[in-house]
Amino acid sequence: MKKLTVNGTSALFLSAAALVLALSGGCEIAGEAEKPAEKNDSIVIMTWNAQALFDGTETGNEYDEYRESALWSKEKYTGRLSAIAKAVDGMERGPDVIAIQEVESADVLTDLAARLSARGYGWTHFAGLPGMSLGLGILSRFPLTGTKAHAVMVDGDAAPRPMLEARITPGGSAGNGGDIALFVCHWKSKLGGEDATESVRRASARIVLRRIRELAGTEPELPVIIMGDLNENHDEFYRRGGAVISALLPDDPRSAELAGFYHMAEGEDGLAPDEPQKDFIVLCKSKPPAARYFPDQVLTLYSPWSHELRNGSYYYKNAWETIDHFLLTAPLFDGTGWEFEHCTVVDTAPFTTAAGFPSAYNPRTGSGLSDHLPLLLFLKMAR
Repeated sequence: MKKLTVNGTSALFLSAAALVLALSGGCEIAGEAEKPAEKNDSIVIMTWNAQALFDGTETGNEYDEYRESALWSKEKYTGRLSAIAKAVDGMERGPDVIAIQEVESADVLTDLAARLSARGYGWTHFAGLPGMSLGLGILSRFPLTGTKAHAVMVDGDAAPRPMLEARITPGGSAGNGGDIALFVCHWKSKLGGEDATESVRRASARIVLRRIRELAGTEPELPVIIMGDLNENHDEFYRRGGAVISALLPDDPRSAELAGFYHMAEGEDGLAPDEPQKDFIVLCKSKPPAARYFPDQVLTLYSPWSHELRNGSYYYKNAWETIDHFLLTAPLFDGTGWEFEHCTVVDTAPFTTAAGFPSAYNPRTGSGLSDHLPLLLFLKMAR
């Protein structure tokens, strides 16, 4: 097992010397590490907020309902792992990579991979902050390389979770469109108020933007996938009356103007602020992603919501929310290497109730899976 490294940071970011991340990386499951990566011409990636997946050992950082005093136990933990493994095994096309949020430790990933041994998740990675209850991680059938964790700092305080970066090479060889860069995120929730917490989500967006630009400068053809629970809807701008610069903005003349770009007629150059697109990501519906109302230098990503994805992945206050995401860069639509095929919400049992809503886990009864539905992303190798 090797430790992940933390990139040097600036502005809202803290250097590795100033903050130590609790990270477990490069875990290889016994018996799987020696297997060579299989050649694949199609892969499936899953992102899922597993809803407080705590292990069976109390450390003091657990939520109250996951303590021994609330009758949480190793037996309940193993029962929950078995239920999750059974649900994943029951998928018609099982995922090759699982990006999972709200897991307590690297041991949880190892335990889950062991219960899914037939799937061959031979590589796992976990990232979390010291003293925080939950982190995030990856289970993969392919070796995970280039692993990094990026801390998010706002006004001197760390956001609850870092961003985990890794690479896979599903085709069996690097180069020629073989590599895919993955960014697993779990942004700050709206607990405390959506406006009051927006700065933390925008700080997280800033890290995503920085890393994509760095990679584009050295590997412009590298596909990048941002995934996870961003705690922000794809149409957040409209839900909040078009009055707030949120971390995710639509390609819309109103959002462009609010962000400091004058409305541009097609073919015209727009006047941009001194520091364009500092800490927001522009989402669009076109393939490949290209903004119409923002200038060319503004990074735009494709979101499957409102196209391939419908309804939502999280149900809150009698309404669907689209806070779980896959966001995709242009190389996934250029006709070479790995290409976007389609994306779905896993909205069937046992992930849903009979009424079609997420089957939230109940630690008291041990029933349910999670209050979020998984998303599946299907990629294919261009011929």
